[in-house]
Amino acid sequence: MTTEETEPTPSLADLRREIDRIDEAMHRLLIERGEIIDRLIAVKRTQESGSAFRPAREADMMRRLVERHRGILPLDTVESIWRVIISTFTYVQAPYRVHADLSAGDAAMRDSARFHFGFTAPFVPHMSAQAAVGAVHASKGDIALVPATGIAGAGAWWTVLEDEAAPKIIARLPFVERADHPAGLPVFAVCHPATDAVVRDVEVWSVKVSGWSAAAARAIDTLAEVVAVPDGAFDGAALLVSLPSGRPLAAVTDTLVKAGVSVRSTALVGSHATRYRVAHEGAPPVPTGR
Repeated sequence: MTTEETEPTPSLADLRREIDRIDEAMHRLLIERGEIIDRLIAVKRTQESGSAFRPAREADMMRRLVERHRGILPLDTVESIWRVIISTFTYVQAPYRVHADLSAGDAAMRDSARFHFGFTAPFVPHMSAQAAVGAVHASKGDIALVPATGIAGAGAWWTVLEDEAAPKIIARLPFVERADHPAGLPVFAVCHPATDAVVRDVEVWSVKVSGWSAAAARAIDTLAEVVAVPDGAFDGAALLVSLPSGRPLAAVTDTLVKAGVSVRSTALVGSHATRYRVAHEGAPPVPTGR
């Protein structure tokens, strides 16, 4: 006799009891996680060290989750569950609000905010990136979500991050990109980072120039990801330049000068973890971006 012939087929009641057992075990583990967070608060005193958001650790957790996932449960569901768990326990450590710039569209930004930060953290809508970042500037641990791509009429919102005491870009979401991501709008997360929260896989610079042109944009296209908006005189521009680790800003500024551009100023306004992309469900995440 085969094993299949000797083992009785489980009843629906048996299978439901197994599901109940697993559900109870998951709940107990969440309670245990909460107890550890309680101890973490006492040890690290996160409420005295700025935002409790740790994007480098979260990005690594999301990549590992994608790598080990298998089975019939959709990856979107698994990622959203983990995002709620992580963001809620972050909120428990140090309550924060999520300020969102809705100028790129209400639905896409709300989806991104709720997917990545859940419903426990209060959601505060704004009609410009400047307003969202300004609210975070005046806060202790709040987070602003701003579209990571250029939005017509948005202006150079990132220049307010140049001051040393200003908040900084500390993450680019989603951590793991895919074509059908339910919250796929590329956004920067901006906050007052704790010292151990900074990760410099990709540095983000504010660069102001004169003599900006389509030829100059093409010259640096392969070196960095750039958002450019008019600034000052007719040929002036404010650039938001994202550079991968190991590529100095001089590689961009020298190329700009050779293209006939004058570089007026540069300032580091943040950094974030390497972006990863999943080609299709079940495929491992691979680094993306320049």
